[in-house]
Amino acid sequence: MIDLGLSKLALIGVVALIVVGPERLPKVARMAGTLFGRAQRYLNEVKSEVSREIELEELRKMQKDMQDTASNFEQSFAKDVSEVQSDLKSAWSDPTHDGVSADPLREPPNPEQIAVKAKDFRRKKLARTSAIPSWYKRHNGYRTHVISGAARVAKYRPAGAARKSPVSFY
Repeated sequence: MIDLGLSKLALIGVVALIVVGPERLPKVARMAGTLFGRAQRYLNEVKSEVSREIELEELRKMQKDMQDTASNFEQSFAKDVSEVQSDLKSAWSDPTHDGVSADPLREPPNPEQIAVKAKDFRRKKLARTSAIPSWYKRHNGYRTHVISGAARVAKYRPAGAARKSPVSFY
């Protein structure tokens, strides 16, 4: 921009005073000020309009990118769903898919299989509900079943040491 120092402004004021005259100088100065203010407002409006247009173009571009991404995702999702549906239809129509019988009620499991499943279920349930992992218990020799002191005494008491009538502590 134009660099106006104090000396240049003073020179312009002296020339304006000589050219315009002292009686009309305040009117001309007011008019010049209003014109200068209007010019500044007009320039600011133009700048803001240009920046809005640039932002609008960026938003349009971003919207287009998002729509492209959404359509690509929708197409890939639809493709995956159709693949899964075709796999399910083929598995449903084939009664012995991967060697597994389609109807498990035709061949009941034998008792050994039931016992193995029950044992695995109990083992897995204990592993899920236990606070200490089973591998740690096996490694360090932790007891998996804890009994109270009174139950331990009753369990390991010799047969001859059992008393006939309990004696009161008091």
